[in-house]
Amino acid sequence: MRAEGPGQAVLLMLEVAGRLAAAQVDYAVIGAMAAAVHGAVRASLDVDAIVGMPAREAATLRDLLASPDWSLELRLGDDADPIPALLAVTDGHGNRVDLLIGLRGLDPAALSRARPVEFRGQTLRVVGLEDFIAMKAFAGAAQDLSDARQAIAAGRDSLDADLLRQLARRFGGATAQRVEELLAGSGPGNAPH
Repeated sequence: MRAEGPGQAVLLMLEVAGRLAAAQVDYAVIGAMAAAVHGAVRASLDVDAIVGMPAREAATLRDLLASPDWSLELRLGDDADPIPALLAVTDGHGNRVDLLIGLRGLDPAALSRARPVEFRGQTLRVVGLEDFIAMKAFAGAAQDLSDARQAIAAGRDSLDADLLRQLARRFGGATAQRVEELLAGSGPGNAPH
């Protein structure tokens, strides 16, 4: 199923995911689409995903996704950038998918914890709850922390707080502190155990 107009970035993601799966490249949807899956619904015009390959292979990913129907823009970060490389995929309607090629501090097992989500008869892999919250705490902006709070509230019964704390520590002390604050403010009973 292909996008037929603007505002259909999810359909573009389905196409990208199909190519990634065919090439056995692991990925997980993150960002606003993952937020919706984890209970924090908000609007976004693009879809973000993280792929399981080293940044040094970013050009290989670009070549894999080359298509006359898509515009591809590869951006390489510097040593201080938490995202070593990003490949932006845009179709002729302006729909966009941003593929993060790495994220400093992300647990290498994060992609294996991604959960399958059915969408229009196809499956997308969405980052797991604890990884989602840890990434949002790492990003640290007001919208990110709001997404994390909503995900904690929606996932209270299934949240593995110990795993979340472990994942947050990988991102550094500031992220670990934000997670503790998020858990402490998570409502009745406060921090999940």
